[in-house]
Amino acid sequence: MGTSLILTLPEIILSIAALALMMVAAYAGDRAARLSTWLAIGAFLVAALVTPGVFDAGGIAFDGLFIADSFAAFSKIIVYLAAAVALVAASGWFARDGGYKTEYPVLILLSSVGMGMMVSAGDLLTLYMGLELQSLAAYVLASFQRQDERSAEAGLKYFVLGALASGILLYGVSLLYGFTGSTVFADVAAGLERDGISTGELFGIVFVLAGIAFKVSAVPFHMWTPDVYEGAPTPVAAFFASAPKVAAMALLTRVAISAMGPATFEWRQIVIFMALASTVLGGVAAIGQANIKRLLAYSSINNVGFALIGLAAATRDGVASVLFYMAVYVVMTLGSFLVVLRMRDAEGRPVETIASLSGLSRTRPLLAAAMALFMFSLAGIPPLMGFWPKFFVFSAAVEAGLTWLAAVGIATSVIGAYYYLKIIKVMYFDDPAPAYERSPALTEGLLIAAAALFVSPLGYFLIAPLEAMTQNAAGALF
Repeated sequence: MGTSLILTLPEIILSIAALALMMVAAYAGDRAARLSTWLAIGAFLVAALVTPGVFDAGGIAFDGLFIADSFAAFSKIIVYLAAAVALVAASGWFARDGGYKTEYPVLILLSSVGMGMMVSAGDLLTLYMGLELQSLAAYVLASFQRQDERSAEAGLKYFVLGALASGILLYGVSLLYGFTGSTVFADVAAGLERDGISTGELFGIVFVLAGIAFKVSAVPFHMWTPDVYEGAPTPVAAFFASAPKVAAMALLTRVAISAMGPATFEWRQIVIFMALASTVLGGVAAIGQANIKRLLAYSSINNVGFALIGLAAATRDGVASVLFYMAVYVVMTLGSFLVVLRMRDAEGRPVETIASLSGLSRTRPLLAAAMALFMFSLAGIPPLMGFWPKFFVFSAAVEAGLTWLAAVGIATSVIGAYYYLKIIKVMYFDDPAPAYERSPALTEGLLIAAAALFVSPLGYFLIAPLEAMTQNAAGALF
């Protein structure tokens, strides 16, 4: 039991922090909101710092329910850092618009505890518990501005569709348990290998993958994403597009490789379909969008499709390419949303239309340059950092004999490049729209600058160490 508790130290730190801040919220009220935010950020940084040390040796906790390995460690560090950045963004945004509550950092902490359980899940029930803990907090976050009709609608849509996805997932879990006799990943894999893939087990695999696909916004389970991103407060949308995406993709990867390894041929067909559908729809549907948050929602669907191409390879290089992709994707997406947070008119009201970016290069040249870097990088234009994740997932697909899939992925990336380049064209070539208000938030400006440097050609120096870390993390699953 002692060893199991040590292996769950990051989750324990975040849980204690959440409970402590809940007491602060009860006694100090909203006056302590900013203090609670920075304490929560400190808890995330501590959890991220202790994670590598705890997971270096690796191990299995609670009789196989929880797995501590390098794969989980890498994923958790990205999740915790992304959640911390999202909290920084939320503090400044809500402080100006009002409605910031001390409960906000508590919800982010609890959601992150669930994400930690997701990436370390070694059992189908742990998977479900982590997913639900993350989701329940997310439903509240989506409708955090209760007086805003769009926010309330986003929370309701997310809740209803999320409940449906959870039911589908749980039904798949029950089928796998019924046909393999266990919920532990290793035993499920042994059952699939021993008996062959029966029709019941195949249905179980389909339902489990469908439930998790909802969380990564993969087509055809993406329907909630544009509406929730648009309706939710912008810092919440930034959070949804980053940390939960990484956790859900890591969970999907572990389940596919560890629990469903003997059924690789079967689940690969499902993943290939989701990858192709996500890259195509994510590229085509974004073209006509007028709202920047909806466009970034379709961008996230598009990027998930490319990451799934790496998973379809079902090799160590493929898994490493998925982790590499998600690490770079988080930086590009958070950077883009941090720029969106600065889109305010002269009276300080948030603006979300792409048209309002017109002529930004002349009114706010540094902000426009940062946004251009993020858009070029998301489009995968070399020599920016966003080119390398696509290169690695396509290389993994080719090595696994899926050359046609890589070719289709390259073709669909051209479609996606259109709407990223459209934003750059609006900023640099259209007549200037009314200038945005200048934000005094220094921390957010520094985060935008750091993200822009990461995706710039200077990020090339980080490729080798990041690739080494992802290869090491992927090795834990093979």
